[in-house]
Amino acid sequence: MKLSIIAENRFWVAINKPAGLIVEKSPFESPTIEDLVWEYLESTVKKPFLGIVHRLDRVTSGVLILAKKKLALKELNQQFSERSVEKVYHALTEAIPENREGELINWLEKDQKNKKAILHTTQKPQTKQAVLNYKVLNHDRSNALLEIKPATGRFHQIRAQLAQIDCPIVGDAKYGAVEAFAEKQIALHAYQLDFTCPLTKERMSLTANAPFGLDNNRKL
Repeated sequence: MKLSIIAENRFWVAINKPAGLIVEKSPFESPTIEDLVWEYLESTVKKPFLGIVHRLDRVTSGVLILAKKKLALKELNQQFSERSVEKVYHALTEAIPENREGELINWLEKDQKNKKAILHTTQKPQTKQAVLNYKVLNHDRSNALLEIKPATGRFHQIRAQLAQIDCPIVGDAKYGAVEAFAEKQIALHAYQLDFTCPLTKERMSLTANAPFGLDNNRKL
């Protein structure tokens, strides 16, 4: 599988992750994103360094950044921890939200056994606040294309919160979707990632267009 490189320098490489693959190396499946990026780096560097900065779910596509230096990994991890990294997602939903834009606030509990997020309207033990803002970019009679800006980075947050307002993401059967999509994929895409480059200290904004739309075939 050929990697789609968005941008790269001595400190990091950003790719457009395809849906269907997990990010981290695993003894149970191959290839993973880590395998593919390692092979790419090894073609030009004898003993490359590769650090996982953040993750996208197997079923999700989009902008993913990986570190090529230990210093870059440390600095980028800090930016994610401090929430100075800004993320924008695009999602195709099975219904049109009642409000064309809004903020969703829930308390999220991670169900470890079933690998699913459970939402609550009030704080409970083992819950963390989940906040996102959304806007309808386009829609037809039954589906909507949303722009989503999560303020927190909780497990399955976008998937669960959209399902909570009766707008599950197309293909996301785990959260109640009934419309078919590609195998091991849902219509959720990490469209934009803004961060500060550890090398140049400049603010970067990387984008990758979603591989789906409002057409009848869904997949572009």
